[in-house]
Amino acid sequence: MIPTRPAADTRQSPWRILLPALAAVALGLLAACTKDAARLSRLAPDTLYERASKALNSSDYGEAIRLYEALNARYPFTDQARQARLDIIYAYYKAKEKESATDAAETFIRENPAHPRIDYAWYLKGLVEFERTPYRIEKWIGVDIAERPPTTAKKSFDAFKVVVDRYPKSPYAADARVRMTYLRNRLANYEIQIARYYLSRGAWVAAARRAEQCVEQYDGAPVVRDALRIMIDAYRRLGYDDLAANTEKVYKENFPQDDTSDLGKKSWWKVWSWDRG
Repeated sequence: MIPTRPAADTRQSPWRILLPALAAVALGLLAACTKDAARLSRLAPDTLYERASKALNSSDYGEAIRLYEALNARYPFTDQARQARLDIIYAYYKAKEKESATDAAETFIRENPAHPRIDYAWYLKGLVEFERTPYRIEKWIGVDIAERPPTTAKKSFDAFKVVVDRYPKSPYAADARVRMTYLRNRLANYEIQIARYYLSRGAWVAAARRAEQCVEQYDGAPVVRDALRIMIDAYRRLGYDDLAANTEKVYKENFPQDDTSDLGKKSWWKVWSWDRG
C-alpha cells in the first residue's frame, strides 16, 4: 500500500494570533510615550517643577521622578532643575530605587558643594544606605544582627558624620546623630564578633588587632568593654606584658567594678552577656 500524505494541519499557532496584537499594543505604547514626551517638552520649567512637587507631596513617587527627570533633561540650567536634582533624591529613596538615589545624591554633592541645602543631600545619602531591622523582632526570633556583615552601615555612618561634624546646626543633625549611635554600635558589634572568632581559634594577634580597631573607631560603644578584655587576654597570651598591663589599667579606670582575673581561662569569652546598646 502506498502511504498517503498526512492531512495538512489547518490550525493556526497561538503565536501567529498573538504577535500582531502584541505588536499593536507596543506601537500604541510607543506612540503614547512619544506624545507624552512631546507634551512635557512644551511645559515651562516652573510648571514642570510645580507638578513634580505636587506628585511628590501626594506620594506619587513614580510620577514625581518622571517629571523631575523631564525637567532636568529639558531645562538643565534653570533654578527649577537645580532644585529638582535635590528633590529627586528623596523621590528615588521613597520609591526604593536605592542605586538611583545614591547616584543622584553623590552627583549633587559633587556638583554643588556650596549649595545652601547640601546638608540635606548628605543626610539623604546616609538615609539611603541606612539599614535597620528592629531589635525587638530580632531578639524575639533569636537573630543576632552582629553576625551579619554591615555592608552599607559604614557608608551610612560616614554620611551622617558629615552632617553632624560640618553642619551641626542643620535640622537633620539631631536625627543623624541618633542614627550614628545605632550604626556605631552595629559596626562595633560586628568587629567584636570577628575578634571573638579569632580568639576561639587561637589567633591572638588577629584578635588583638580587631579589638584595637573596635576601640579606636567606635569609642563609646557598649562592646568596647569586651574589646578591652580581648586585648588584655591576647596580649597576655602573646607575652606582651607591658601592653597587657597598660590595657588593664585603662579597663579598670573605665570599669572599676569588673574583675579581669578570669582572662586567659579556657573559653571565658563564650559566657559574656553582651550589652547591645
